[in-house]
Amino acid sequence: MKLVLNADVKALGKKGDVVDVAEGYARNFLLPRKLAAEADKGALAQLGAQRKAQERREAQLLADAQALARRLEAAGLSVKAKAGQNGKLFGAITNGDIAGAISAALGVEIDKHKIGLATQIKTLGAHPVEIRLHKNVVAKTVVDVVSA
Repeated sequence: MKLVLNADVKALGKKGDVVDVAEGYARNFLLPRKLAAEADKGALAQLGAQRKAQERREAQLLADAQALARRLEAAGLSVKAKAGQNGKLFGAITNGDIAGAISAALGVEIDKHKIGLATQIKTLGAHPVEIRLHKNVVAKTVVDVVSA
């Protein structure tokens, strides 16, 4: 019996997959729990429309992430921090501090967990930062740490 899965089913498939299962498994387990629906022409047409809409949303998200990456790479980010005479900071610059600098410079909120630092920033000067905006888009920019 051909079915369209309404939810992820372990060892069978993911939501939206068309699967062929035994009639008893479908009648006694999948259909009563609403984990699947019969794969008739209407359900397959609806599934195709949902996939096309999802692809359009993904393409839009990717384009938005690429545009934001270009803006981030072109922008000059600056973070103020207290430092001693030798240029060492009292503490360190965190991902939250960088997210705040991005918000102030561009007016865009970035989740601090998406910001990657190679090492902790504990000195004045320019430091490279990677920001993961999408699974395929990583913006590389430089944060300038200045004395407050």
